[in-house]
Order: sequence, then C-alpha cells, then structure tokens
Amino acid sequence: MLGAIIASFIGVVVARLNTGQSFLLGRSRCDACAATLSSRDLVPIIAYFVSNGRARCCGARLSLFAPLIELLLGMLFVLTYLTIGVTNALPLMLIALSTLLALVLYDLAHQILPTLLLVMFISASAFTGFILAGSVDVFVDSLFVALLLAFLLACIHFVSRGRAMGFADAPFVFGCALLVGPVALTGFVFSFWIGAIIGVAILARRPAGSRIGVEVPFAPFLATGFLLAYFTQWNLFTLIAGSL
Repeated sequence: MLGAIIASFIGVVVARLNTGQSFLLGRSRCDACAATLSSRDLVPIIAYFVSNGRARCCGARLSLFAPLIELLLGMLFVLTYLTIGVTNALPLMLIALSTLLALVLYDLAHQILPTLLLVMFISASAFTGFILAGSVDVFVDSLFVALLLAFLLACIHFVSRGRAMGFADAPFVFGCALLVGPVALTGFVFSFWIGAIIGVAILARRPAGSRIGVEVPFAPFLATGFLLAYFTQWNLFTLIAGSL
C-alpha cells in the first residue's frame, strides 16, 4: 500500500517538475477536462478499476500506465522488505527505489534525467549501500566498481558525442551500482542485454526502408538490469566460473 501511494505521488512530481507548477500544492485535475479530482478518484490502483478505466467527471478513457506503475512500486517495496527485513537500511532503500522510479518515468517522458532527482537518488543509494555493505572495505569495493561503470558510460557519451548515450546516464549508473553493491557488474551486463533485445524489437517494427533514427531512453534498461540482479542475487561471473 505504501509503495502504491508513493508511486501515485511520484506521478504528480514527474508531471509537474520543471513546469513552474508545485507538486506539493494544488489539487489534481483531470487531464481531459481539467476538472478537479476528488479523493476517491485518487485512490491508487483501486480507483482505476472502480471507475472501469474512465474518468468519472467526463468519461474519458484513462491510461492503464498509472495503476501499473503503482502496482510495480508496491511490489518492489514488498520484495525489499522480504530481502532485507526491518533494518536501518529499509527506509533508505525505499527512498532510493522511489527516486529511481521518478528518474525512469521522467526519462521516458522527456528523455532527460533531472539533476535534483539524480542527487537524491545517488545520496540515498550511497547511504543504503554503505549500511548493507557491513564493512568499509566492502563498500569501498562497491564504490570502485560504481566509479568504473560511470566512467565507462561517460567515455561512451564523449566518444559518440552524445549520440549513443546521454551524459546523465553516467551518474545514474553510479547510483544504481552503489545501491546493488556486489552484483553491480551483473546488473550492468543485464542492462545492456535487455536494451539490446528491446532495441532490436523496436528496429524490427520500423517500416521497411525507413532511415529515421530512433531515440530510446537508457535509464529504464539500467534500472531493470540492476534491480533484476539485486533481487535475484544472480552473479553472472560466479555462474560462468562455476560452469567452466
């Protein structure tokens, strides 16, 4: 429930950030007719299905995207609780996941990662990673890997002159690596595999003979890859070594 509620608020933040509107003040309005929404219209997940996927004020069709995002963060909160339990790292991890979701949604909408959200995410990830590491030596190792991955993405950005990857992906992957710690390298590899599969699928759906470029935000792939590695605790390199 907490994850779904926070995801609903994150949707407001993403919609209003850098628009001059406050995401702390002001009532929510219908995107179709601008009518002020009541509290029962804003209940995460439930409100969508109670209204049969339509706005009560004007009958406009509502997107399923919002309830799916609310369900996603709710599930991530549950997985986090099952993984680390009620510890000092739990609230920090939930904050990191919430800001991670905000970054992914903003990147999907605008293909840019806001500095404010990046700073919040890296800070929460660093504190979370430090607590979960259990020792300074382990955290230093994670910090070194995070810096290495960030440097690699920064090099890709500069070598390609920004065509292959945005510069903000470097600090983003730095925060992701700090958050997942020992499985950061596996998460990084998973990210590129997922990105490659989806990229090929997008190219395959383009009309024959089309030469128009396709820009795809990379933050969602990075987030998916690192979280997959963290919650499964799959270490790709250990698995490879064990099969040799």
